[in-house]
Amino acid sequence: MADRNAETGQEAGLLDVSVAEACALYKFYLQREKVILGTAAVSLFFVAWELVGNTFQLINPMFMSAPSLIFSAAVQMFASGEIWNDLRVSGIEFFWGYLLSVLIGVPFGIAIGWYRRLALIFDPSVNALYSTPRVALLPLIIIWLGIGIISKIGIIFLGAVFPIMINARDGVKTTPYNLLNAARSFGASQWQIFKSVVLPSTVPFIISGLRLGVGRALIGVMVGELYAATAGIGFMITVAGATFQTDKVFVGVMIFAITGMISMEIIGRVEHRFQKWRPDVGVH
Repeated sequence: MADRNAETGQEAGLLDVSVAEACALYKFYLQREKVILGTAAVSLFFVAWELVGNTFQLINPMFMSAPSLIFSAAVQMFASGEIWNDLRVSGIEFFWGYLLSVLIGVPFGIAIGWYRRLALIFDPSVNALYSTPRVALLPLIIIWLGIGIISKIGIIFLGAVFPIMINARDGVKTTPYNLLNAARSFGASQWQIFKSVVLPSTVPFIISGLRLGVGRALIGVMVGELYAATAGIGFMITVAGATFQTDKVFVGVMIFAITGMISMEIIGRVEHRFQKWRPDVGVH
């Protein structure tokens, strides 16, 4: 009887250990679920792509490359140094074009959302320019700003500024009326209402605008370098595509994709900081 109880105790102990280990493993998964699932999905995609494009060559390599071939081409381009100038040029264009769109789009969008008369004056122009394809303005931008880096910054700015501006404007306009009325009932000034109610409510819209602006800015880099450019990742993609260097084309595409992912991650971290800040904001 004692031996049976001892065995039962040992089994229970082993069961507790296994359950504890399972819980620890499950907690590890939950803590890293985003990374695990994302890595698994991307890995499966690249494995399938490698099998189709290189191992079995189900598609002509002239039209479809493979991850291993793209990696080899990227190593060769970075080792030889031929890509560094293109990266520098496109990086400068993207940085200044996107930065100017944020510095102008956010405050101006908030202003036309907060001040009714400014909205009446500028809303028609903003909506018209936003709905106009920026590609149609390329010839004019090149005529006005030349074929240098300034024209590319202008194209990127025009592509990114309007999503940022419109999201900021709509964020101000959609501030809940109950919050505004509650703030006014406390006798808050216009500045206190704006700082404590309107601005926190607008933050999610601004963040969404910044995300949209990144995509539009990267499109602007590519489109701007299609016209009268002598350097840049977009120019490199154009030349590689015209000469059927598919591997180099995909290297450029991957650079754009990685830049977008890094930019989104940075914006996500900024949003996380504001999410911590927002609940503590109130009317004083």
